[in-house]
Amino acid sequence: MSGSLKRVRLILVATMAIACSDPVVETQPGVSLELARARSAVLENISYKLRFEIPPQEQQPIVAAVGIAFELAENSTSLQLDYRNEEGGIQAIRVNGEEADVKWVNEHIILPTSSLHRGNNLVEIDFIAGDTSLNRNPEFLYTLFVPDRARTAFPLFDQPDLKASYELALVLPSTWKALANAPEASVKLLPGERTEYRFAPTEPISSYLFSFVAGEFQSITREVNGREMTMLHRETDAVRLARNIDAIFNLHGQSLVWLQDYTGIDYPFQKCDFVLIPGFPYAGMEHVGAIQYRASSLLLDQEPPLTDQLNRAQLIAHETAHMWFGNLVTMRWFDDVWTKEVFANFMADKIVNPGFPDVDHALNFLVNHYPAAYAVDRSEGANPIRQPLPNLNQAGQLYGSIIYHKAPIMMRQLELIVGEEGLRQGLGEYLQRFSYGNASWPELITLLDERTDTDLTAWSKVWVNSPGRPEFRFVSGAGTNEILQQDPAGEGRVWPQQFELLNLGPEREHSTTVLAVSGATVIPLSGSGKTPPFTLFNADGKGYGLFPASPEIFVAWDRLDPVQKGSALIGAYEQLLADSGFDAARHHARLLDILQIEQDPLLLKLALDQLQYIHELLLSETERSALTPMLEEVLWSVAISQPHSSGTKLVFRVFAALASSHGRVQQLLDIWSGKLEVDNVILEEDDYIALAETLAIRLPEKSRDIISRQLDDTRNPDSLRRLEFIASSLSANEAVRDAFFASLRDDENRRTESWVIDAVTNLHHPSRRAHSEKYLLPSLELLEEIQITGDIFFPRNWLGATLGNHYSADAAKTVRDFLAQRPDYNPQLRMKILQAAESLFRASARLQPL
Repeated sequence: MSGSLKRVRLILVATMAIACSDPVVETQPGVSLELARARSAVLENISYKLRFEIPPQEQQPIVAAVGIAFELAENSTSLQLDYRNEEGGIQAIRVNGEEADVKWVNEHIILPTSSLHRGNNLVEIDFIAGDTSLNRNPEFLYTLFVPDRARTAFPLFDQPDLKASYELALVLPSTWKALANAPEASVKLLPGERTEYRFAPTEPISSYLFSFVAGEFQSITREVNGREMTMLHRETDAVRLARNIDAIFNLHGQSLVWLQDYTGIDYPFQKCDFVLIPGFPYAGMEHVGAIQYRASSLLLDQEPPLTDQLNRAQLIAHETAHMWFGNLVTMRWFDDVWTKEVFANFMADKIVNPGFPDVDHALNFLVNHYPAAYAVDRSEGANPIRQPLPNLNQAGQLYGSIIYHKAPIMMRQLELIVGEEGLRQGLGEYLQRFSYGNASWPELITLLDERTDTDLTAWSKVWVNSPGRPEFRFVSGAGTNEILQQDPAGEGRVWPQQFELLNLGPEREHSTTVLAVSGATVIPLSGSGKTPPFTLFNADGKGYGLFPASPEIFVAWDRLDPVQKGSALIGAYEQLLADSGFDAARHHARLLDILQIEQDPLLLKLALDQLQYIHELLLSETERSALTPMLEEVLWSVAISQPHSSGTKLVFRVFAALASSHGRVQQLLDIWSGKLEVDNVILEEDDYIALAETLAIRLPEKSRDIISRQLDDTRNPDSLRRLEFIASSLSANEAVRDAFFASLRDDENRRTESWVIDAVTNLHHPSRRAHSEKYLLPSLELLEEIQITGDIFFPRNWLGATLGNHYSADAAKTVRDFLAQRPDYNPQLRMKILQAAESLFRASARLQPL
């Protein structure tokens, strides 16, 4: 560290506790809504010129500089730049060419009024970049700034409605490649085996969308539909890469064409490139012109299951849709972050349809969204789609299944109200009106309100602004049949919606569309006016709530179409969890029967997911022991009898996860070691690694040898680094696992979050419940720090990996006591804990009533 850096840093640290004398807006950590509104009222035409000099060793500092130009409408108060860097790192600050008397207070650099003037201003800062969101690895790095983490890397105005142009320069080791939001303007060799990349200025974009990737990557460029695209990757398996590359590029091209046609707006940015990153914490992130993906989400196995193919197509469609919904038009504030996600998911469901003509896309929508949305809405921590947000440092907690899965269900109900064409036209007008700007959900609702007689503001108040789901009951009386919609919170809310009611009589069937817009809906009589032998509520899968369900519907399984089967499975499962007369062991057997006769991969996946949950969490130890032999036999026979290896892999994954008897675990060991070859069981390096992890836990006496051999056999360097990291979590030695868990208290050991989640899941494997309960309380105690230091999904994933496999009364009491002893605990984190603990609370109450 240079002497000049040290002197400036001391000045800043010494002034951190000094209150500013003249700001109207209180200086507080994060980016408050008050600060955001005050700045957006006086700032415009913002641009950034950034330069980062990145050394080859990840431990070395990154020397950086930023020039921030902006127009100031008035100069009556100090101006705050956002900068959260615990190490400080500021070397020099110049405001309009002069050294300025600035203060660094509560994560903000305070620019005094005396240094600013109305009109054009320029702030120049030399600094050492913060590492928090640069995700540095031995051979590469990538930025990830959503929602407010750009301020951890460099000083800026870090809020979504202050869109700006970014002009970037990177100085890199000469063997590295780089990708950013805009095209390369120049590439120049520098002395010392370095290369300087300069990128063109971007269109106006929000700070969380600014991004760059640099490192030891391979580059592939293709032209698709007349548009050139570049992909960076680190895949070392040439065969794996070759079989996926055409699909990856074509799916991007197809998505772009569909979105241009649907919106009537050409692709709004200069380029469309993407990078595949090992261990990326999200499935994807929609950075303008430089989408980032988790490599394993796009590079699929040989003959992958249909569900994997659909997931990849939907992921690419989702991130591509963001270029219009989220990037071209961005929410004003992160309380509307869900709007960009709902449009991306809703559009993705439409985009993938033409590419999969043999898939029942109504069924895909049902199984993709409903189970995940219900898992939150049935919990004590249910949250509305739209939530208030006083400060951006809490924005990451807004993300979850309600945004990604309930919101598209809501959007489909809205489309039923305004019509497909009405919605398309409304969204087109919305995109045109607010292009390269910002908008809120109420502004969109105002546009759509003009296209329907329904009061969409009142409709939105229940669907968007309140949590939970309705509960439906069927009442047959003298001369009438009624469906009653009840608010489980007792607030008298009604979720206006429509769905189908299917009556299956001995010789005929009858379907009725139910418009449930009030607390009681009269429906036509059928026969005697009583419920027929087989009745399926929400038969078209469009309604939302807890619907009546009866086990008898499965007797008529062969009479149901795919969507009806999916609705029957979900309805029965939800009633089982609601403890409404369904027996877990009997439903377990029912699902095994369905697996033996059902061929649709979407229904197979749904039944397998439900079966795994019931087997691991809802059965008593006695029931589980009794049912395991049949479970293993059925799963194995179903796996090897699949007509294609893609179906075999789908079932084999669950078989490998649930097999626990000595004979079946030995069978898995023989497959992993190569002693046993099974037709249609096609495994690749990632599969062998996953199987080795399972076997190391199931066979503790052989765990060291298994992991040692897998380390020797692993060829991909990034996969090897991951396995080396999680190896201690697989150890048969409890002291080694304890030491690994203790190491996670250091945020440096939590840097690659996807690896951490995998390791924590290993610690809490179902076979280790008795030993891992001791980790519950310290894991909860660490949550607030994880929220501060981690990316947006890390708190939720940490909780899921920690609590998801537990069912004991003691474990439930640990969570309850933790929350009871902290009445002032962060409300959003409390909500996340209650969501993650839903299965724990439900299972412990069912198996061991308190």
